[in-house]
Amino acid sequence: MAIQWFPGHMNKARNEIKEIMPQMDVIIEVLDARIPYSSENPMVAQLRGDKPVIKILNKADLADPEMTKAWMAYFEQEDGVKTLSFGHDKAAEVHRINALCKKLAPHKVGQDKQLKAMIMGIPNVGKSTLINILAGRIVAKTGNEPAVTKAQQRIRLEDGIMLYDTPGMLWPKVENENSGYRLAATGAIRDTAINYEEVASYTAEYLLKAYPELLKSRYKIDELPDCDWTFIEMAGRKRGCIRGGNQVDTHKMSEILINELRDAVLGHVTMETPQMREEEEQMVAEIRAAAEAKKAAREEEKRQRRARARKNRR
Repeated sequence: MAIQWFPGHMNKARNEIKEIMPQMDVIIEVLDARIPYSSENPMVAQLRGDKPVIKILNKADLADPEMTKAWMAYFEQEDGVKTLSFGHDKAAEVHRINALCKKLAPHKVGQDKQLKAMIMGIPNVGKSTLINILAGRIVAKTGNEPAVTKAQQRIRLEDGIMLYDTPGMLWPKVENENSGYRLAATGAIRDTAINYEEVASYTAEYLLKAYPELLKSRYKIDELPDCDWTFIEMAGRKRGCIRGGNQVDTHKMSEILINELRDAVLGHVTMETPQMREEEEQMVAEIRAAAEAKKAAREEEKRQRRARARKNRR
């Protein structure tokens, strides 16, 4: 699914991050534990150099706990990367972030020293809630709608830590179509910018393979179909989503499925695995290579046309 939702303030945020990231001692990236790969910001890998990174798998209370452990172990294989996981049930543990920052940048700990940490994350990932807990006061606006934070701000924390908050940010072009669907399914994109039925179809296809028992239990279906759309129609009938002519209201059932996924009413679900990340990264690399080859071929064709035109003028 192509993401078209990219508010203007996000472009400004990208430029600000590029400018100030070299000044930071630690980068804190808040991820959605249900989509740890799709919620990663590619700018972190591109710009961090050898700066330490703390990847926080937030909303872990909504995700599959075994998959959260697998993702944390996977991320920590990378040099300079440490992980933490939080959910509403672990809010009291958020201050572990401060201790880990100081451990990763010990040269910036002590009297008359200031540790600079940048915190970033996609829209609606719960970043502002974490910041308010760290600050011990309301300094960041929170809400269930994406893109509540629209401007960068600096927040002084205890123990000489200066936290640089950045707006929740997506990127203008998500090359991996699967990531687009997952971002939409988990609420990182405003609902007005998504096609519910497309997103529900993708979600159902994944859940039928990865979490069939949750679907059986929630929608009271003993024998699940192989087809995602057949499942949506069956579940729609079970839920009474019927319109004229005894037809299933698939839009209404699509909304139900997506909302029950987001609220974990369906159960604890993680929409991607480390293996999927490896496979999809390879796919994205091939897409980029093909696009570059196509661009190079167009440029060569233009060059040859110009050369022929010059020759004909002689």
